[in-house]
Amino acid sequence: MGENKQRMLAGEWYLPDDEELTADSERRFALCAAYNANGGAARADRAAILAELLGSVDESVSIRPPFQCDYGTYISIGARTFVNFNAVFLDAAPITIGSDVQIGPNVQLLTPTHELGTERRRAGWERASPVTIGDNVWLGGGVIVCPGVTIGANTVVGAGSVVTKDLPPGVLAVGNPARVIRRLEG
Repeated sequence: MGENKQRMLAGEWYLPDDEELTADSERRFALCAAYNANGGAARADRAAILAELLGSVDESVSIRPPFQCDYGTYISIGARTFVNFNAVFLDAAPITIGSDVQIGPNVQLLTPTHELGTERRRAGWERASPVTIGDNVWLGGGVIVCPGVTIGANTVVGAGSVVTKDLPPGVLAVGNPARVIRRLEG
């Protein structure tokens, strides 16, 4: 494993445009293209592509194409999770999605961040922090989850919200930035 990939997986600053990471991304590109082109194919055929693309995915998971990710390898999705159209999961760090999660259309789960300093940003430096979504979470349409965020089990995030900080279990959160507006009952 090369230096930039090691640094990426350790959550350190790395340069994504190296040969090894580019090859990993090209693998992802081919698999996402096949998955997105086979939207009308048999469920077993689509599931086989997802099993090859993603690090861990239960056979009961449903992802409506189009779907895009950075690598796929660092995404784990639990049983009976549903992902609607136009999902973008940038997995330079692990993305862990629990079971029975509902993900609306146009949701973005983002692990990478870029350097704030102009010289290093221009040079392409980035790093990534994991995103974790607990069991039975519902992310409304257009939700953006930022790097390093954990959303607790049984939480609902309203459409269009931008989640910049961890959310506890069992709450309703809305807005930009998302904030808890009330607790949810069982």
